[in-house]
Amino acid sequence: MSIGHTLLGLLESGPRHGYDLKRAFDEKFGHDKPLHYGQVYSTMSRLLKNGLVEVDGIEAGEGPERKRYAITEAGITDVQRWLATPEKPEPYLQSTLYTKVVLALLTHRDAADILDTQRAEHLRLMRILTDRKRKGDLADQLICDHALFHLEADLRWLELTSARLGKLAKEVLPG
Repeated sequence: MSIGHTLLGLLESGPRHGYDLKRAFDEKFGHDKPLHYGQVYSTMSRLLKNGLVEVDGIEAGEGPERKRYAITEAGITDVQRWLATPEKPEPYLQSTLYTKVVLALLTHRDAADILDTQRAEHLRLMRILTDRKRKGDLADQLICDHALFHLEADLRWLELTSARLGKLAKEVLPG
């Protein structure tokens, strides 16, 4: 996720302080990984330097001065360009799990055990996500669906690999 673009998009509804941006980000996108304040302020500093935001005002408070940021026309254009650019699908052609299976075969360990252990871990996480989805709001449901669909694809791969393990062993083992 592009934190900079996300913060810019949040600024399109109106100027905000860094604290307000962090709170809005965490509320909408940071359920599992909230932003650190340092991340917000370093990102805003970079966006300011690049002309994508401007300081809309400075307020004195009990602590340090609070800058209020506003998005610029260049920032709006940048967000629009980012939103219109499709994300690159991740094909997982360098899979750690595949590597573990092949190494298990090469070192005469039980590759089926690795696949079984991974299947159990996937199913455990799927139960957690399904429970979260059931209890969550629409945003949580959509995020959980995304993760669950990926885990389901992984499970299909685990089953297929289990079925082909003998053939794979013949291909990767010498002699």
